Amino acid sequence: MNNEDIKDEEVLKNENAENQDQETVEQTTSENENNESDIENETTNSDSELSELEKKELEYKELHDKYIRLFSEFDNFRKRTAKEKLELTMSAGSDIIKQILPILDDFERAIANNEKSEDMNVVKEGFTLIHSKIKNTLTAKGLKEMNSQGETFDVNIHEALTQIPAPSEDLKGKVVDVIEKGYLLNDKVLRFAKVVVGQ
Repeated sequence: MNNEDIKDEEVLKNENAENQDQETVEQTTSENENNESDIENETTNSDSELSELEKKELEYKELHDKYIRLFSEFDNFRKRTAKEKLELTMSAGSDIIKQILPILDDFERAIANNEKSEDMNVVKEGFTLIHSKIKNTLTAKGLKEMNSQGETFDVNIHEALTQIPAPSEDLKGKVVDVIEKGYLLNDKVLRFAKVVVGQ
């Protein structure tokens, strides 16, 4: 072997060694980069998991707050409604009572005048006027008198106190006598008519 061949061989060995070193460096760099990206990915994943958890906690807190507020509003609404209903029940009759008070005054005046009056026709006329006044007041409020005499007995509006033999064939199953009148208030039964039914 001559010197040139030895030099060439050394150069080749040096080049191979340099190439190997270069590959090792590249491989190490690549591994380091991979490790760094893995660490970054793990960090990102843990960050995203934390942020998801934090998001869920925030969402829970918001929903819980809305629920508490809604529950409080409903509870206040329920209490207010119950109070209004109680007040309405207690003052429901005040309007009709205000309209009946003048009639009560008329009765008191009639009683005072009856003590001095000796004319029975005047007394009767006074009571008839007061009766008309109270009847008109109640009719204006939706009260309606039932006309039960001679009508077919109906359990929805009549209450049979007794049954008697019908005076005629056409009165069988019908109201023969009315003991106590029935009344409707706005077309609903306020008081059942107490009647005697023919059989």
